[in-house]
Amino acid sequence: MDGAGAARLATPAPAAASRRRQLAGALRAALPAVAFALLLGTIFAQQPRTMSYLGLNLLLNLALPVVLATMAQMLVIMLGDLDLSIGPFVSLVTCIGGTVLPAQPAAGVGLLALAVLGYAATGALIGARNLPAIVVTLGLSFVWLGLAVILLPTPGGLAPEWLSGLLRTRTPGMPLVLWASLGIALLVHLGLMRSALGTVMRGMGGNPRAVARTGWSLLRLRVLAYALAGVFGVLSGLALLGLTTSGDANLAGRYTLLSIAAVILGGGEFTGGRISPGGAVLGALTLTLAASLLTFLNVPPDWQIGVQGGILIAVLGLRAGIERIGRPAAA
Repeated sequence: MDGAGAARLATPAPAAASRRRQLAGALRAALPAVAFALLLGTIFAQQPRTMSYLGLNLLLNLALPVVLATMAQMLVIMLGDLDLSIGPFVSLVTCIGGTVLPAQPAAGVGLLALAVLGYAATGALIGARNLPAIVVTLGLSFVWLGLAVILLPTPGGLAPEWLSGLLRTRTPGMPLVLWASLGIALLVHLGLMRSALGTVMRGMGGNPRAVARTGWSLLRLRVLAYALAGVFGVLSGLALLGLTTSGDANLAGRYTLLSIAAVILGGGEFTGGRISPGGAVLGALTLTLAASLLTFLNVPPDWQIGVQGGILIAVLGLRAGIERIGRPAAA
């Protein structure tokens, strides 16, 4: 048999290659849900009492702010950028919400709107000057932190009663955090995965030149994505304030790394364009569950971030193995 014939035999049939790709895609999509289910099952085995409405509410009590911060981070990662300022930004929102918002609601809303405009301006600066987002947002994180410290030098303030009451709402069937996470995942999925504008925004992260050739303004798309990220950041800060009832300039410091990890855990890629809103929400819930599990296992708080990182590395290793399934065999 000549070399060409051997190559044809070694090459998988198109149908077989398609099935491999479909299998790999299905496994990759299921990975965040599998990780969440495994962690939840482990916690139920360790603490059977958590297998209840109250137990789930305690396990996931602080998950909603993380989910919202993850959505903000995902919008930036979608463009191929990275936001290192979301944690301090969320903390700043808790300070505004805990001091200005209760006493002067109009001024508080105005400050929160200015914060969103600040995020949009950051996107404009990055796009107009072609600056690296990781550097700009790192510098911006110190700005947010400084403003938070000026506004609230020591932890304190008080959440508005309506906000605390809203987050204490007892919903039917399952806790509010699960209903809210489901709604957020569905809303963002429809907005980014099923709409024409969302398709263009994702395309900007994967192939900006192609998007520009179709007549879209890359600068406007970036500003829009960053403004939406700012909105989700404000919602995250308000949710965190409502749950903790007070503000703190360092309250959400870990959210930056948690949000990045949740997006990647949920199927996102640093290269941009490839995201999964539902997977990112599951990633945020999984990391929150991981913290609860480590608490049950009496793991010191200083070690918990390292263990969460180990979980992320393990999932990424599984993802790499899954992607190998979908690759065609070598000739």
